[in-house]
Amino acid sequence: MVTTPTFISPSVSRPRRARFALFFLAFVLLLGMVGLAGVYSITHSALPQLDGKIVVPGVSAPVAVARDGHGFPTIDAASFDDLFFAQGFVTAQDRLFQMDGMRRFAAGEMSEVFGSDFVEHDRQQRILGLSLVARKTIEIASVEDRSHFEAYARGVNAYIESHRDRLPLEFRILRYSPRLWKPEDSALIGAQMVEDLSRSPRHALLREKILAKLGPELTGDLYVNSSWHDRPPTATRPSLDKEIRDNNPDNDDEDDDDDSDSAVTGLTPHETSPELSGKWFDEPPLVLGSNNWVVSGQHTVSGKPLLSNDMHLRFQMPNLWYAAHLRCGQPGCTNPDGASFDVAGVTLPGYPYVIVGHNQRIAWGFTNIGPTVEDAYIETFNSGGQYLTPDGWKQPEQRREVIKVKGKPDVLVDVLTTRHGPIVTDMMPGETRKLSLRWTLYDGIRNPFFAIDSSQKWGEFRQALSRLDSPGQNVVYADVEGNIGYQATGKIPIRAAGDGSLPVNGSDNAHEWLGYVPYEKLPSVVNPPAGIIATANSRIAPDGYKYSLSAEWEAPWRSERIYRVLESGKKFATADMLSLETDIYSELDRFFAERFVYSVDHAKNPSARTKAAAEILRQWDGRMVEGSSAPTIAVRAREELTRLLLEPKLGTAPNDPQQLDTAFSWKSYRWAMSSVWLENVVEHQPKRWLPEAYATYDELLCAAVAAAVESNAKQNTNPPEDLNSWKWGKFHPLEIQHPIYGRIPWLRHWTGPGVRPQSGSEYTVKAVARNHGPSERMTVDLANLDQSTLNLVTGESGNFLSPYYMDHWSAWYEGFTFIWPFSGAELQKTQAHQLQLVPSR
Repeated sequence: MVTTPTFISPSVSRPRRARFALFFLAFVLLLGMVGLAGVYSITHSALPQLDGKIVVPGVSAPVAVARDGHGFPTIDAASFDDLFFAQGFVTAQDRLFQMDGMRRFAAGEMSEVFGSDFVEHDRQQRILGLSLVARKTIEIASVEDRSHFEAYARGVNAYIESHRDRLPLEFRILRYSPRLWKPEDSALIGAQMVEDLSRSPRHALLREKILAKLGPELTGDLYVNSSWHDRPPTATRPSLDKEIRDNNPDNDDEDDDDDSDSAVTGLTPHETSPELSGKWFDEPPLVLGSNNWVVSGQHTVSGKPLLSNDMHLRFQMPNLWYAAHLRCGQPGCTNPDGASFDVAGVTLPGYPYVIVGHNQRIAWGFTNIGPTVEDAYIETFNSGGQYLTPDGWKQPEQRREVIKVKGKPDVLVDVLTTRHGPIVTDMMPGETRKLSLRWTLYDGIRNPFFAIDSSQKWGEFRQALSRLDSPGQNVVYADVEGNIGYQATGKIPIRAAGDGSLPVNGSDNAHEWLGYVPYEKLPSVVNPPAGIIATANSRIAPDGYKYSLSAEWEAPWRSERIYRVLESGKKFATADMLSLETDIYSELDRFFAERFVYSVDHAKNPSARTKAAAEILRQWDGRMVEGSSAPTIAVRAREELTRLLLEPKLGTAPNDPQQLDTAFSWKSYRWAMSSVWLENVVEHQPKRWLPEAYATYDELLCAAVAAAVESNAKQNTNPPEDLNSWKWGKFHPLEIQHPIYGRIPWLRHWTGPGVRPQSGSEYTVKAVARNHGPSERMTVDLANLDQSTLNLVTGESGNFLSPYYMDHWSAWYEGFTFIWPFSGAELQKTQAHQLQLVPSR
């Protein structure tokens, strides 16, 4: 006989279990609601006060802070001390956690808050010594600049001290409180921007390995550093298309001169889309880019210049730039000509002044030059810890850095420094030699931005730029009088030998720096006859230029496209400038698509899938549209072509992505002009590059298409079945997540755009990758400053409950923008909030 255990009554257990489940679910929901209520309460308490009055110890007179419908502040003060104090206070209202994170990132203090995952990052930053650079920067600053940095720091601290109990939610989650701000912290953020826009000496080490493997001829091919597509901003390219000349009567040739030049960016691995996860795609190098251009009145509807700038940087949440309008019209704020201080644009959170924008008379924009300002020296050490110099053995300087790690013991880092700079071997995976780093940053950074913001004409502006030591920038200029100009900036070394592209012997003086390229010899032009100036990180040195500025320019595709559009003969308005900033035509990929189609058409027995891919490419117009499959096929085939060319010479890449930095293979080749090398090979078809497995280049190109679209067990590729499903936006998405909230599943969907399909590519004017893209889009109308336009990526605020947290996202993502008023009358019309900072008496 079967008996039922007495502790279970079937007639009672199910209802009880159901009631228990409901009770448990209700309890969980209640906890969730309490948690959400707590999050909401904390986040809401950290929202800044935007209206009324705030008594603030530290200001000497009332300061007005008006915000428009996008939260952009216009700050009116009676003195510079109050103005920059208020800039620090207001920026901290919206971006305090970001500011603190940026200074920690630069100083190498992330582990103290985030734990051991950041120890290697902190070790790198301590070795590089950006904190030392920041201290030196403040030490060499002018009395005027130092006072502005100090006022800014006091403003930040006034906000921190008055809001210790209402800090942003991120501080609560991470359980720490920010320390007070110092002028050196602002300098740190400036130094980090220099690091972000500089090249690592790792490029020189990789080039050294490839040279040893392939010899000078093939290595010279790979490391091409010029192209017939180049458009230096101060000289007409020698091979300027006759068609462009004929169709553009206003495109007068500019005279060659020895005073011209521009730049590059960095390469990092491309991240792939989770929607197309798998091993059927490789990881191509990431090409970054910024654009700026200016056209004179002869090319505009208004008859006055238009100036545009979209600086392309790594995505952040909130976005990097903080828009602000700074005004100081009292007698103590005027310049010798009697002009008041009145400047608007994008600022760097944690740093005083406006970086890019316009005042009442002039406008300016930046792109990175990417000059070679870092050299790797191979140092010889003896058993006693000394290193060899032309004057004998010397003892290196030594400093000890202490990295505090959350929940774990401190990590000690001993840094050795030679006459050239710190020993950075530990930052180079697989390197055993003692390598020291010489970097112009170690000279300290002078601050030109107060003088830039105050300038009223070209001569003043150009003089101010002479103090922009680093990062080297391409600067375009326009003014209300109708003048346009261009100036390259930065301290760029003159070397006794070499160009910084390879590591050199540090024991002698054969490769020492002899000085810097004189500022007056850097590329510069004002009012060129063509009335068009543009830069996009590509080569700026005209033929015959005396000095070596960059060993690695960016590829010329964006600058060529910008010039082609601007030289069309059209009269432009501000809307046309936005259309160009969002242009997604890829000349490079259109070129390769045509070659791939031709090769498949002339192949003996191409597969049906390969022919289908060719048909898709045949009908393509070269636009990198997110809903199209042609861009995916074209880029995949180009990547496979690169592999087929390089793999026989440099070796197979490891399957484990973690080994890519240490295992030498074809993927070790990363070069900003790698696309130009590939174009040269396909265009000229040299025998030295044709792999033995192929009789002709047509066979090779057809094989690249086949490898891109067909399954290949050897390459571990298994592409999606339907070629029409290969939407470019899925293969090449963008991702913007908040660094903290993005890790919390129930919060991430409310606090950032996430992963989105996107149009454009690394080689279009709208230069985009998964984690990089336009950090702002600005056009200044010198005929009417009130009709200028500006939009950020997401919004002005760092608080996700603010209406200004994501109000720019749709504009940025969908390709429209906002009017950006400047005059008092127009600002009054758009004013949404009015706050006064008043002194305590």
